[in-house]
Amino acid sequence: MITYRLRGLLNLHLLATTVCAAAFFLLYALVYHYIPRVELSPDVNFALYFLCVVAGMLGSGKHLSQFATHFHRLSWADAARIATRQVVLVALMVFTLMVATKDRSISRIFLSTYLFFLWFILHFINHVLSRTLAGLAFHTAHRVPTLFLGRSGSVKNFGDWITQKRHLGYHPVGILSDVPSLPGAPAIAGLPWLGRIDQLGQVIEDKSVSQVILLELPSDQSVTARVVEKCQAAGCRLLIYTNMDEMLPVPMVPVMEEGRLFLALQEEPLEDPLNRMVKRMYDVVVALPVVLFILPPLSLLVWLMQRWQSPGPLFFSRPRGGQGRHAFMMTKFRSMRSSAPNPQLEAVQAKPGDERIYPFGRFLRKSSLDEFPQFWNVLLGRMSIVGPRPHLPQHDSEFEEVARAYRTRQLVKPGITGLAQVRGFRGEITEVSMLRQRVQLDIHYITHWSIWLDVQITLTTLGLVFFPPKSAV
Repeated sequence: MITYRLRGLLNLHLLATTVCAAAFFLLYALVYHYIPRVELSPDVNFALYFLCVVAGMLGSGKHLSQFATHFHRLSWADAARIATRQVVLVALMVFTLMVATKDRSISRIFLSTYLFFLWFILHFINHVLSRTLAGLAFHTAHRVPTLFLGRSGSVKNFGDWITQKRHLGYHPVGILSDVPSLPGAPAIAGLPWLGRIDQLGQVIEDKSVSQVILLELPSDQSVTARVVEKCQAAGCRLLIYTNMDEMLPVPMVPVMEEGRLFLALQEEPLEDPLNRMVKRMYDVVVALPVVLFILPPLSLLVWLMQRWQSPGPLFFSRPRGGQGRHAFMMTKFRSMRSSAPNPQLEAVQAKPGDERIYPFGRFLRKSSLDEFPQFWNVLLGRMSIVGPRPHLPQHDSEFEEVARAYRTRQLVKPGITGLAQVRGFRGEITEVSMLRQRVQLDIHYITHWSIWLDVQITLTTLGLVFFPPKSAV
């Protein structure tokens, strides 16, 4: 029930903003005809562009779920982020139509100004509407008196959750516990103690309870059976919270598979074949132009500088840990002076002022230009544009000893750049805490992947090429 109410609230918001964007498109097209010295061609197929606006707005719905916990009180900054995503999607749909149909009749000024004003309208609507929809959808007639069953300690852990769900119409009436609250004691998480669990039927009737939340599974199965029986007899909803997270060392993700509930260590959106296909298409679209048009002249420039400052091989290839713990050969422009292979010396991470790096090699490393040959690895399918950065197999073995879940990074392809790198964790790892923060960010990327996250990380990395961080060595 909770999921359906939240999903419905998000869908109502999406529908309302879509109607507003579509209505504004029609109104703006009508008003635009009356602007002096401005004309719209009569040949423009406004119906197709109208459908593009609607499609772009509806496509932004998935993004709303990221704000689910505080959707009823979106800040102006959150509203701006949502509006930006909505306008970008609308623009992509509109300009894709223009390119696909080679339409020259539509006014570029009309579309640009429409998108400009649309952002401000959506910014305001997202902020205001999110605060009023919940009140309209879940007013008093749809309020759900909710009763909690369990230990007082369990209720305290639900304090924030209870507060967050009030906007969905949930009205907590109290708690039933076999460990009573002392007379005169303050309410537990704002809830009064109403009696023992065996009084459930009477309390449901007295308080007109329509939903019961069992905060933990009792050790005695007969107690659970009686709770289920009482709720069914009273026509009362029952939610049972499994407190397995208190027994496990890390948070788990529930997975429902053919009616069976499993607990997993993390979400894996890239296990979806469609998501993998989208990511692979993005990799090829970005890597192919780089390999064809940028890598050849860049290779010539690097080769000439190497002949001048440090003669030797143009490229430097060494094994790295890849997806599924399978090693692959990763290629970079050689940025250190040429010498006989020495695995122990190569395993030493570069430091500021490292004498092994020749002058132009230092520029290559600082600007990340030494990484460009890895676009070839991307085309071969060994790497991705965005993903956890690969390390030497020797470092993998060392790092997994000090960073829990380090190997989780290898559930996906390694990347040329990654979330950890754009968040400032780049270069030499001098402390265990730095490694753990990198791993945490890499796992966050794996569990929260989206094509928009890849685009954001790519654009941020492009900026770091021109404005390298201080940690770049």
